Amino acid sequence: MAEVTTDARGLVKRRLGLRLWLSGGWLLVLTLAAVFAPLLSPHDPLSQDLLGGRIPPMFFPGADPTYPLGTDSLGRDVLARLLYGGRIALIVALVAGLATCVIGSALGLIAGYFRGWPDMVISRLIDIWMAFPPVLFAILLIAVIGPGLTSIILAIVVIDWTRFARVVRAEAMAQGAMDYVASAQVAGRTRAGTMLAEILPNVLPTVVALLTLEMGIAVIVEAILSFVNLSISTDDPTWGGMISEGRTSVYQAWWVLVFPLVCLFLTVLSFSQLGEGLKDRFDPVLR
Repeated sequence: MAEVTTDARGLVKRRLGLRLWLSGGWLLVLTLAAVFAPLLSPHDPLSQDLLGGRIPPMFFPGADPTYPLGTDSLGRDVLARLLYGGRIALIVALVAGLATCVIGSALGLIAGYFRGWPDMVISRLIDIWMAFPPVLFAILLIAVIGPGLTSIILAIVVIDWTRFARVVRAEAMAQGAMDYVASAQVAGRTRAGTMLAEILPNVLPTVVALLTLEMGIAVIVEAILSFVNLSISTDDPTWGGMISEGRTSVYQAWWVLVFPLVCLFLTVLSFSQLGEGLKDRFDPVLR
């Protein structure tokens, strides 16, 4: 029985390690490609060549070696647009994810630990906020404040802070009932000091795992808004915009649609698997 338990535990650890390596590896490659996009990009992503439209990718008849992933209907380099579109996706994921994490976690920590009227006010605010459909709320905000990178980030923060607030509130309430919290208060530590020095470190693993999941959600939201032309300028390369353009010419130039779809799928999946892997990694039962 002990050998079976040991083998099962080892299998879980190997799967967890593989999940973390694969998801982290893709995100690392994507980050490096986005950072060094000017060096890796063979062409200007905005440069058009109407005579060179819909050139197929490498290894297909009629391909051009200078366009490894082909061109779209306006003759723009698909690889260059993928690289620069990855920049937009990662900026939105990082900035919106961190801002959402800080705001939602702070409110959830206050509500879960102090209880009383702070919990009542924050909980009612969460209930009201969650009554709005997220995607429609985002589209409404963008329509009101206007398209742009800042508007997208602001819309994601305004919508998704409730996810962090709910989870962190529940974790803070559970940790607040532990004996070590009572011991810290008996030792003379203030309530604010106990919250920051005792409860926050124990809630942090859950927050980190939730942050990676939120980054994947931010990438999806940005792609959706780009798809309906509510993101940044329609001339700037975004994965959602490329998918929207490729959808209209999928039978003539399938690569314009497929490549950004694959990048979007792998990025969101990697963020999701990284979040699940980190959550399992810090799970005390698995440890």
